[in-house]
Amino acid sequence: MSAEKIETIPTIDHKPHAAFFRQSGWLMISNIGGGMLMFAVHFLNKKIPDAEYSAFGVLLMVVACLPTMPLQMVFAQQSALALATGRERQLAGMIRLAWLGTFIVWALAAMAIILFQDKIVARWQLPNATGLWVTLPLLLMSLWLPMFGGVLQGRQDFFWMGWSAILGGAGRIAAAAFLVLALGFGAAGMMAGALVGVGCAALITIWRSRDLWLMPAQPFDWRALMPQVVPLIFGFAACQFMFTSDTMFAKAYFSGDAMKPYVLAGTFSRALLWLVMPLAAVMFPKIVHSSANRQKNNLFGLVVLGTAVLASCGALGLWLFGPIVVKVVATSGDVVGTMALIPWYAGAMVPLAMANVMVNDLLARSRFGVVPFMVLLAVGYGFALPFMLNHFPGRLEVVLQTLGVFNLLLFAVCAWFIWGKKSAQGN
Repeated sequence: MSAEKIETIPTIDHKPHAAFFRQSGWLMISNIGGGMLMFAVHFLNKKIPDAEYSAFGVLLMVVACLPTMPLQMVFAQQSALALATGRERQLAGMIRLAWLGTFIVWALAAMAIILFQDKIVARWQLPNATGLWVTLPLLLMSLWLPMFGGVLQGRQDFFWMGWSAILGGAGRIAAAAFLVLALGFGAAGMMAGALVGVGCAALITIWRSRDLWLMPAQPFDWRALMPQVVPLIFGFAACQFMFTSDTMFAKAYFSGDAMKPYVLAGTFSRALLWLVMPLAAVMFPKIVHSSANRQKNNLFGLVVLGTAVLASCGALGLWLFGPIVVKVVATSGDVVGTMALIPWYAGAMVPLAMANVMVNDLLARSRFGVVPFMVLLAVGYGFALPFMLNHFPGRLEVVLQTLGVFNLLLFAVCAWFIWGKKSAQGN
């Protein structure tokens, strides 16, 4: 075979639908496998006091509120664009600079947290500061994982993205089980397990992307980069805030015992989003690549339909079989409190899952007009939650009703920018 023929072999599958179903199927399998391993950590709630488990849930949500989604999508977009346009060396410089920058930001934040740790422990009703200390290195690993995971996503290395999820989940449950069952640690032991799991996954993605970040770097144009990156950061940050912040708001108003059913309901219900997110994760770099090369891509219709069906079926399954699952994971005494919240929680996740697909499509095509509306919704949600909690004290379902309303609004805004705006322009 001649050199010219070798150069014409496509690096990305030229049968997009076949590649999409194969890759998204593998990511779904790996997400389910890794998710089950990570979820197994919650079985340890039977071995620790309720207050310790609630503390674990809150500390976990602190990590979840990091801008991991914006980081991953920025690097997924930039990696896909660099590979499509031959700018790999500029990408190498961007990766190394971001790597250093995230470390500096983390170090400054860690010093502030240590300085104010007593106030944080008191406000969140933590048993002690040990779990908070373990959370600090976990925060750093949780910043690096989406960065390098985004590079793998952008280059469509979904095989190792999947294995990082599985091995990270295995590391998490193994370490947490040893620390809780053998050494008697509570929330701190479960957070240490999370540190081991996220650390393993981060090391895998860093190693797999080493050929890109070890390249000789070339300068990149910050002025040209910012109009692409800033909307991605704010758009996906708004999505992530809607997805993760409710537990921290609720924890400030409810005791550790009252929060246990809420943490359980949130764990089950958020699994709906983790189930369907691989569809959007595979779609995003393909649309970025197609847009950069001015090619047509009709994956969006398949992804939005699949997300609607899977998320709705998952919510229905939780409503029907939730009592059995709660008994297995926790205790029979937790069933009533958890099941009172699951319909609201799962119902709120369905429109968010649909909106997530739409956001991925819009931002992959650089249709950034939706971003200011998303940010306004996230800000409104941040003000609405404490307002509702102050006016309806003692009612956890109010948090989820507020979340559901704002998720429906987010879905409506995204739907308008995808379908309604086109219709208006057509008329």
